[in-house]
Amino acid sequence: MKRGKKYQESAKLVDRTVLYDAADAIDIVKKAANAKFNETVEMHIRTGCDGRHAEQQIRGAVVLPNGTGKTVRVLVFAKGAKLDEATAAGADFVGGEELIPKIQNEGWFEFDVVVATPDMMGVVGRLGRVLGPKGLMPNPKAGTVTMDVANAIKDIKAGKIEYRLDKANIIHVPVGKVSFTNEQLVENFQTIIDAINKARPAAVKGQYLKSVTLASTMGPGVKLNVVKLQG
Repeated sequence: MKRGKKYQESAKLVDRTVLYDAADAIDIVKKAANAKFNETVEMHIRTGCDGRHAEQQIRGAVVLPNGTGKTVRVLVFAKGAKLDEATAAGADFVGGEELIPKIQNEGWFEFDVVVATPDMMGVVGRLGRVLGPKGLMPNPKAGTVTMDVANAIKDIKAGKIEYRLDKANIIHVPVGKVSFTNEQLVENFQTIIDAINKARPAAVKGQYLKSVTLASTMGPGVKLNVVKLQG
């Protein structure tokens, strides 16, 4: 794949023979980010899990101490008093069954996270085919199926991110924006690594973290020294 001039310039900042510490990697990622927008710093974690086995699956959520730098739009499926609770907590959209055709037939997806009360999961389940592939299906492990909608909304708005294995057993998560200070990014990074280490399935044998790479949206990847990151 042919890369642009900007990317090639940025890539010169990375020594491919070196496995970096988190602080040094973040410093390079910030310097290498030269797009015209505020790029996201992303982390890609290749694990030793085999997601085909249920006992080696990883899925959860963690609140980043410095947020994600992104405004997150929250849709809440609820009924009765919980609708008012969700609105008061700052949900962007609240509703019930009437939202199904809007999403299913009109292709309405102006939201980033879906929260549902347990009694609404029968309704939300009908959207599985459209929400599932987009990673938007509410899930108890991620704290998005809950009666405590106010707290769920507060956490999401504060910078709660979900992590899960993809088909290649890799976890992709945002760490923050390149406009963040190095300290903020290091703090967010450490919070994510701690959570991922804690989520290690007991069934995983051998090396858990195979490789960890940091990169900005348009920048080159910087590989980290995983020996220092294993929990």
